[in-house]
Amino acid sequence: MTDTNKPIIYLDNAATSWPKPPGVVEAMSRHLMESAANPGRGSHVMAVRASRVLFEARKRLSRLFGVSNPNDIAFTLNTTHALNLAIQGLLKPGDHVVATTIEHNSVRRPLEALKRRLGIEVTYVPTDRWGRLDVNRVEAATNERTRLIAAAHSSNLLGSIVPAAELGALARCKGARLLLDAAQSAGVLPIDVEKMKIDLLAFPGHKGLMGPQGTGGLYIHPELDLEPLMQGGTGSRSESPEQPVVRPDRYEAGTPNTVGIAGLSEGVKFVLEETVEAIHSRERMLTIRLMEGLLDIPGVTVLGPQLAEDRTAVVSFLIEGVDPSETAFILDQQFGIAVRSGFHCTPLGHESAGTTDTGAVRASPGYFTEESEIVFLVEAVKEISRKFH
Repeated sequence: MTDTNKPIIYLDNAATSWPKPPGVVEAMSRHLMESAANPGRGSHVMAVRASRVLFEARKRLSRLFGVSNPNDIAFTLNTTHALNLAIQGLLKPGDHVVATTIEHNSVRRPLEALKRRLGIEVTYVPTDRWGRLDVNRVEAATNERTRLIAAAHSSNLLGSIVPAAELGALARCKGARLLLDAAQSAGVLPIDVEKMKIDLLAFPGHKGLMGPQGTGGLYIHPELDLEPLMQGGTGSRSESPEQPVVRPDRYEAGTPNTVGIAGLSEGVKFVLEETVEAIHSRERMLTIRLMEGLLDIPGVTVLGPQLAEDRTAVVSFLIEGVDPSETAFILDQQFGIAVRSGFHCTPLGHESAGTTDTGAVRASPGYFTEESEIVFLVEAVKEISRKFH
């Protein structure tokens, strides 16, 4: 077993970022001690404080994503929750959707469920083996029934980045809506929903926004009325048997994860202060260092865009003749390095990359990763490669 007292080199930020800025932990602790009441359900001091936590978080997220009205952001449990709200709340029988082959199962599975239940049609536009998307192929896949274009802003397997603004312009031209999955890009890549013509933006709180797990959200264009996933208590229009239409209450039934959102708010504050550009620049530097080191090892293949191309800090790789799960196990047990192996919930992405039979090892640096940790990982992979060759 791994020594629990041994310092860990954490390179699984594509799943959940760690460590968190100190302010995140402090904000959550302060909320639990001072304002851990139900927001919007009472007029006493603690309830008002809790409501302010949600409002401040919405304001900060609006500033980060270029949202005019903070109430157009609905809090969710995670990106998966947000994507399900967007997909199931928008689509109707007979609708057509264009998605890509780098989508996470959080997009693909809801779409496939609606194919079975409602008879919607889905076209998956393939990327190339490096995860690059040709917008002309997306346009060719649309038709008069296309209601939605759904795309991962950045692949959680390949790190490739899709041209979101071009997809937004295309969606408007075709009378469709753009759903952007920002699971790997929120807090890391610049996003402006109005300039980029994004109608639905699903984002996690626990990755690039530096917040805790169990937080996320969905920006919903003011002209869109989604069917809520859940109905229930909202603290508003309580006399009505119908779910209220006022935002964000319409999409936030039940007691929210206010303590988590307190942490998320502080994480977003950190991102705004550091700037998305600075965060991406540092992660880009770490990614290049990692790729250069891995590419210099005989028998190692690195997936996704090449060194000269922009990408997020997701570096998936294979050691020839070594099962990815074994590589990850050795890195964890012998070197104290946390990476992820397997298929990363994106089987179509592996089809694009040509790794359907193997899966891959994924190392994902974060803003707080040290260069020395990248060097240590490269040396560890060298040692594993030598052992098997």
